[in-house]
Amino acid sequence: MTRDACDAFVLFGATGDLAHKKIFPSLYAMENRGHLNVPIIGIARNEMETKDLVERARDGIQTYGEGELDESVFKRLAGRLSYVSGDYSDAETFQKLRAALGKACCPLHYLAIPPTIFEMVSQALKASGCAENASVVVEKPFGRDLESAQELNRVVHAVFPEDRIYRIDHFLGKEPVLNLNYFRFGNSFLEPVLNRNYVKSVQITMAEDFGVQGRGAFYDEAGTVRDVVQNHLMQILAILAMDPPSTGDEEALRDAKVRLFNSIKPMTNEDIVRGQFKGYLDEPGVKPDSRTETFVALRLHIDSWRWADVPFYIRAGKCLPVTSTEVVVEMKQPPQQLFEDCHRSERNYFRFQFNPNTVIAIGARAKKVGEDMVGQQIEMLAQHEEPDQMAAYERLIGDAMAGEPGLFARVDEVESAWKVVDPILDQSTPVHSYEPGTWGPSEADGLLHHNAIWHEPVLKPVEELVNA
Repeated sequence: MTRDACDAFVLFGATGDLAHKKIFPSLYAMENRGHLNVPIIGIARNEMETKDLVERARDGIQTYGEGELDESVFKRLAGRLSYVSGDYSDAETFQKLRAALGKACCPLHYLAIPPTIFEMVSQALKASGCAENASVVVEKPFGRDLESAQELNRVVHAVFPEDRIYRIDHFLGKEPVLNLNYFRFGNSFLEPVLNRNYVKSVQITMAEDFGVQGRGAFYDEAGTVRDVVQNHLMQILAILAMDPPSTGDEEALRDAKVRLFNSIKPMTNEDIVRGQFKGYLDEPGVKPDSRTETFVALRLHIDSWRWADVPFYIRAGKCLPVTSTEVVVEMKQPPQQLFEDCHRSERNYFRFQFNPNTVIAIGARAKKVGEDMVGQQIEMLAQHEEPDQMAAYERLIGDAMAGEPGLFARVDEVESAWKVVDPILDQSTPVHSYEPGTWGPSEADGLLHHNAIWHEPVLKPVEELVNA
């Protein structure tokens, strides 16, 4: 259900890295498409003027945006910008914000600020009247565990109703993730086999070939499970494994995700292997005795009629051989082995790649040309597209401005995802060292059942994919 569209966009933390790298380039892209029609009020502690914010926005767009900066487009965007400086603990700051809002009656507040000050800012918005009929965008991480997520929800709900809260996870705005949802339920051939009768296992991999990139202090407080598993990869898992929503309505989709999360069996220490790349302890901001994982392998089981006894594996980490996010659904062997050359290690599969390419592929066996009844493993490319022209943040900011909550996480969705990983957050399991450029510690192989192997993402040039 669509809510009121906003008539002003308030950006808290307007001078921070997130605004610089993601939000201003997204606002510029919206302006370029003609999708931006509201004033933008930046607010931060820094003592500066609107012209300074305009120049910082320019730098962010030129450095992190797509393509060359069009001065006529930027001029229109700059004309929407204004700036309010002040301390978030000072009521006068919010009176200045109220004055800057003018006649706006449905503002959208984007909290690009640490969660530790959500309560202070939310209460100040309420006291100043800036929260009346307003909506709020909340950035991840939304909590560090189930308890803190529940507390953050209490804090935000004290000021904003649930239908005006947009918890942002940029993965939900990515075209390949949206395409997975469409591909599953827009076709009839996949659904009949996506269950325990035909699926042997499911693997989800999110690999990054770089380290913490100067964010050692932040990453050391988070780790891989909190940084990408609880949010990004759990969302992919839900879209892939959930039962069909009862309708195409956004709330029905959210309901289906929650039911899926609630059906995952509680994880134990036997279901996780953690790793840390060599050299991590030398990163600035990292504690010298840190036990924070930069790699994790997980084994999950979904307690449902559809997925009973099918293992789901998640593997994610930094300083791995490639940067890629990919899902492989491995199918069971045919009930009879009619051809001797069909190796047990070669199975049918569905492969969904989200990064670096958008790929949907089907693995199968086909006969080689010739006299003999001999086959080979082939891959049929179901779809390949150029990278999405609309960045995830652009899509999500646009939806929040329009009052469309479908691509944002609902309160029970967030909390039920935390329940899945909460038992393994205590870092009581060993942290195994691994060499940068490898696929993590060898101990991760012990999670796999029945002599299974980890599937490495298939990276091919665009031309090879198209001409395959």
